[in-house]
This record gives sequence, C-alpha cells and structure tokens, in this order.
Amino acid sequence: MAAPQKKVIVTCAITGGIHTPSMSPYLPITPKHIEDEAVASAEAGASIVHLHARDPENGRPSQAPSLFRQFLPQISQRSEAIINITTGGAPNMLVEERLQPALELKPEVASLNMGSMNFGLYPMLARQKTFKHDWEQPYLEGSEDRVFRNTFKEIRYILESCADNGTRFEIECYDTSHLYTAAHFIDRGILKPPFFIQSVFGLLGGIGTHPDDVMHMRRTAERLFGQDYYWSVLGAGRSQMPLATMSATMGGNVRVGLEDSLWDGPGKLATSNAEQVQRIVSVLKSLNLEIASPEDTRAMLQLKGKNNVAF
Repeated sequence: MAAPQKKVIVTCAITGGIHTPSMSPYLPITPKHIEDEAVASAEAGASIVHLHARDPENGRPSQAPSLFRQFLPQISQRSEAIINITTGGAPNMLVEERLQPALELKPEVASLNMGSMNFGLYPMLARQKTFKHDWEQPYLEGSEDRVFRNTFKEIRYILESCADNGTRFEIECYDTSHLYTAAHFIDRGILKPPFFIQSVFGLLGGIGTHPDDVMHMRRTAERLFGQDYYWSVLGAGRSQMPLATMSATMGGNVRVGLEDSLWDGPGKLATSNAEQVQRIVSVLKSLNLEIASPEDTRAMLQLKGKNNVAF
C-alpha cells in the first residue's frame, strides 16, 4: 500500500507548455499573470503550484531562468505554497535547456518525466482554426513527428545535477513503463524515498483514461513502491475532474490546472486556475476528505522548506 495519509495534496499546474495562447484568453502568459494565478490557486486550496514560464511577448514556452525569477520570489512572498519547477519545459526543448531553472533556482520540488515518448498535440488543430502568433500552428503540427526525449542518460543527468540542491522530484509517469523506469533509478540509489508519483492520463502517446488504466497504474505502483510513495493523478482535458475524483476515492492525491485542461465543464472555458482548484476542493470535501496544507505537504514529502531555495 502507498504511504498512509489523512489529507489530500492538491497540485495546480498554472500554465504548462502544451496549450497555446490562441486556445484561451485565460491562459497565463505574463510573469504577473502567472504570479497572480499561482497565489489565487494556493488561496483556493492548492498546496503545490507547478510552474512553467512563457515569453510574455508571444506566449511561447521558455525555460529562461530570468523569466522564472520574475514571478517565483513574488509567489513565495505572497503565499506558503510549495513551488514546483518543471524540467519538462516543452517537448521541442533539449535537456540542458529544460534543466536550467531547477538547477539554478533550487526549488523544493521539480517535475521529471520518466521516459521518452511520442507527445501528440496535433489533434488540437481540429478545434483551433486561427492563431494569434506565428509559432503556434507549426508547434502543434510538428508534434506528429516529434519525440519528447528523456533517455536514461538524460534522466540520470537531471537527477544527479540536482542531487546537492535538496530538490525532490514529482515523478511524472505517462505509462506503466515509466513506473518501471522510476524503479530502475530507485534500485540504482539515485532516487530516494518518499517518492511523489504523478500518474498522467490522456496525453496522446501515453496511457489512456479508462478506469482500468488508472487501476493498472495504481496496482503497478503499489507493487513497485510499497509504502515509500505518494500517488497523484493528472487527467488531461475532459478527464481532469473524473480522474482526480477517482484518485481521491482510492486514497490518492490530485492535480488540476490550465496546463492540463482549459475547461470548466463541457464547452465552457475555465476563467482561472483557482476555479478548477475550487471545483476539486469542493469534490474532496463532499467525500469527507481533508485538504493538505503546504505545511502538511512539506511534512509528507519531506521537503527542505521554502527558505532553502535560490529565489
């Protein structure tokens, strides 16, 4: 069984590197908008905010540490939320570029994808006919012939590069093979418990969203990690709330946010990240579950504390 827990960790992924600005006017692009959305999400009940940066001029995903520095200190000053910096960036970036913010800024948590995979964003073209910026359409079209690289060597490089920073990793697993990759690095002594396993469902190229898929991932994680891990679920698009609810009823944790879904119900764009946090918090409370505070989450995941980061 996973590590026993009395409270549910809510993560909110604020902007990501998947959706493009033309898809929603509510997608945070500027440092100030990212900052305000992160703080509002924390106030709504998220104990972790998962952060990407974007070029404020055109909304293109960026891993420039200078951009992260324009909102990370402000979020930390305004909130007790745990800041989680991506090492995924965007599928078209090389590992050295993707790693820089986490390496330089030494957050409490950083995300790490457990493998290379096809990462198909091109189906989004069917519902997006016009674009504000010239990079958006080629970015989506190119995903039909793009592999998101994270080789064993690159995963080791990220883990070892950050080993002295005290950063823990949100281990993002898009299929059961990624769980076995995590187990491989555990066996090598490179990943240390407790493990925060984020199971991702519904990205084209990864595992699907059927309840059997969720159960299969859970059973596999239970077998591999025992009581050394905390399990969380991320459902992409329309599966966000149903799979988060399923995770919660199974004793797991949840992730929401505009990185994973732009929607707040059929045909209705979410106007903020906090809106999605409020919705899942309402679901959790209706299930008589308690929401983990940042203090609770730091204790569960054995984090180093917000005063030990480099921003």
